[in-house]
Amino acid sequence: AHVRCRNFMDEVRTFEHSTLKVPYEGLNKTFRGAQKVIDRELSHVLSAASEATTSSKDSNAKVDDVVNALDIAIQKLASLKRKADECMDDEKVCVRCLRMRLDHLKSFASGQLTKEASVAWKKKRIDRMIVDHFLRSGLYNTAIAIAKNSEIEELVDVELFLVAQKVEAGLRNHDTQPCLTWCHENRSKLKKLKSSLEFRVHLQNFIELVRAEKRMEAIRYARKFFSFAEESHMKEVQVAMALLAFRPGTSCKKYGRLFSDSRWTDLIKLFHQENYALHQLNGQSLLSVTLQAGLSSLKTSQCGKMDQSDLQCPVCSEPLSELARPLPYSHSAQSHLICAISGKVMDDNNPPMALPNGYVYGENALKALAAENNGSVMCPRTNEIFQFSEAKKVFIL
Repeated sequence: AHVRCRNFMDEVRTFEHSTLKVPYEGLNKTFRGAQKVIDRELSHVLSAASEATTSSKDSNAKVDDVVNALDIAIQKLASLKRKADECMDDEKVCVRCLRMRLDHLKSFASGQLTKEASVAWKKKRIDRMIVDHFLRSGLYNTAIAIAKNSEIEELVDVELFLVAQKVEAGLRNHDTQPCLTWCHENRSKLKKLKSSLEFRVHLQNFIELVRAEKRMEAIRYARKFFSFAEESHMKEVQVAMALLAFRPGTSCKKYGRLFSDSRWTDLIKLFHQENYALHQLNGQSLLSVTLQAGLSSLKTSQCGKMDQSDLQCPVCSEPLSELARPLPYSHSAQSHLICAISGKVMDDNNPPMALPNGYVYGENALKALAAENNGSVMCPRTNEIFQFSEAKKVFIL
């Protein structure tokens, strides 16, 4: 039981980090927001109560004035209660989501699931990986449909990516307001991450004003947002200010690059990076990372060197070969010979046999082919036909 628990904790750290981290960060953000709201409303209540107390102690105060002051204090108390209830409801939503995910993980960790239930649980994990990958790829409707069909809406972070979708759509349409709103909502954490996203969005707004020949407005915008720029950004601010002397069609490469529309694509990429960092998510989806880990453990120096369409090799298959190409080879202390016809290991029970053209296959596969073709075998790589009796046993030292 102890070993199983330890193995499961390793799985949680490897596969389920975002499953728990995202709702936890959401709860943390909601709590901090609620704290600010309660502090603000409480200050209003104390101020109103102080005015009511002062008014009641004033011997010259009229009854209507005292009653009015008390009514204001009661209104502020009612507002405090309403805001507190709203904040509590928001926190309950986050807690419920976190609890559901914990219960989902605990159900597997308990080791009390039947074999069928365990298989179903692992299938849900795969579905969650696929949904996460589709959300990162911008296939939101497909991801939502899979989550609904698999009944895992509470186990995936659809809302997180839908918020990101709005920001991304705004940037694609050259609208920075959704991104600036997102930056404002997450300013404290972005500051801890030393994010430059908000600065670069303001810089892009400045460039667009220059592009539109609104130079005076651009100068006022720069005074408002660049006056307190960090020291590390001052060089970029200086280059941007020099842009006032150029037009969008300038032949000067240094300043012409600032007018390029590719800067919007760079902003989208930067937003993705900051959004993932903010919620402590990996830059790649878990599905992609898991596939790469598996492919790397299978990849050998022979993969992709010849036509291996007959092999049951994931690394050589067309959909995965592109993903496997930049990956390192697997570390193997002992190599194995695999029959290109059957995909089985060639050993003492299935010795390697060389055809006259030099290609080597397993004896069992060649015998099966010979039995179907009156003693003839066809090499799958060259399509040459030989008699099984022509095959020679290969000995490897």
